[in-house]
Amino acid sequence: MSKLKQSVTYAFGAFGHDAFYAALTTYFITFVTSQLLETPDGSQVNTWLIGMVTTLVVTIRIVEIFFDPFLGALVDNTHTKWGKFKPWIMGGAIVSSISLVLIFSNFFGLTVSHPMIYLVLFVIVFVIADFSYSVLDVAFWGLLPSLSLDSDSRASISSIARFGSTLGGTGVAVILVPLNIWFSHTFAHTQGTEQTRAGWLGFAAVIAALSLIGALLTCWGTQEGEDAIRDNTQKTSFRDIFSIIGKNDQLMWTALAYLLFAFGFSTTNSMIIYYFRYVLGKPESYSLVGAVEAVLGIIAVICFPALQRLVSRKRVYLYSVIVELVGYVLFIFAGHNVVMTLVATALCYVAQPLVFLVVLNTISDCVEYGQLKMGTRNESVTLTVRPLIDKLAGSFSTAIVSFAAVTAGMTGSATAADISGSGVAQFKGFMLYMPLVLIAISAVIFAVKVTLTEDKHNQIVKELTDKFDSDSEQIAATAAPTPQA
Repeated sequence: MSKLKQSVTYAFGAFGHDAFYAALTTYFITFVTSQLLETPDGSQVNTWLIGMVTTLVVTIRIVEIFFDPFLGALVDNTHTKWGKFKPWIMGGAIVSSISLVLIFSNFFGLTVSHPMIYLVLFVIVFVIADFSYSVLDVAFWGLLPSLSLDSDSRASISSIARFGSTLGGTGVAVILVPLNIWFSHTFAHTQGTEQTRAGWLGFAAVIAALSLIGALLTCWGTQEGEDAIRDNTQKTSFRDIFSIIGKNDQLMWTALAYLLFAFGFSTTNSMIIYYFRYVLGKPESYSLVGAVEAVLGIIAVICFPALQRLVSRKRVYLYSVIVELVGYVLFIFAGHNVVMTLVATALCYVAQPLVFLVVLNTISDCVEYGQLKMGTRNESVTLTVRPLIDKLAGSFSTAIVSFAAVTAGMTGSATAADISGSGVAQFKGFMLYMPLVLIAISAVIFAVKVTLTEDKHNQIVKELTDKFDSDSEQIAATAAPTPQA
């Protein structure tokens, strides 16, 4: 199969995949705190229900996270004529897309008329949405190591995929407000820039469609590789899952470093929309954030393969974190200056895709590292660690964002003029200072503890190849007939 076709269709899948993730993790809680739980006349917000929904979301996501490795084992143990990844990618996309639309609704007014019934239905639908997305997530990124064994090829494929995911994730920020306003005008008959529940529901329907189309293209255009190294698999026992992960020391150190980074960045990223609306008082300028993020994210992922070859993967991580920290410092001193805020945001966003790609490729290389160390190959179980971390970080950040927004008074129809100076200061503490410390610690851990370089991985692949070639020769020699005297 054409490498270009594989890369492009995988990128389309990543586009829809990250658009969905942004809607589910970053913008759903914004919907909850702004429009979902308002009274019909928009006069007040049910803060008790906001707290309940937030608690349920965080609890469900944290509980579900511990099932991700089991989902990885389920995928690893799948054998169909379509491969082991595609059935889960397509099935997960269908179910999660339908569920996304449902959770961006108020279940026909139940939030006001019967809040407890709403909570019961919400839990059921959100569990379905989160689990089906997890299956899709595990299978989608688990597919990456099967497309190539070479570190440079993986870097190229993952960069193109990240190009797509960057457009998907950042594009949501660009289209969110205008799309919401358009649907609000069309279905709620509003005027001006008012956003409504109908607008959010239309937005969710568009994102669900993008996710479904992307999954379909990925299943059509990619093909799992076949070789002796990938054939070295055994049925993954559920009782061995955490042993497989825990014994892979490079996987664990990479995971810890990325958890701290992802928690910090996710918290800041989720709060920027509040910053523009309730601190700067310029919600209409938030679309500029998406545009800046998209352009710089694309530049970053295009440059990643060359940067990896030029300075090594580890240094890309460390230099990216330095750029990110400079962005945080600028953000702290930006005040109400929109231009300076955008520059600070740009520095944070240009670094994040590079860190993601370093982590994704390092974890992908941990598949062969673990195979050499433990004697068997576990693709999906190993690759579940990265999405598991993203979801864990997203869950923590959801709790932080909801708490910060409610305590600062950034809910419902409040404006920047309604927020006190102490509320802004507290909000900045969660949005800027805490993430800055977490991201700095992540860089130290990655620099000191992660030793799986590109050269070391290539050496591991060579050792595995030599081993399986030697085993094949021994089998052939044993099977050959003994010559007669």
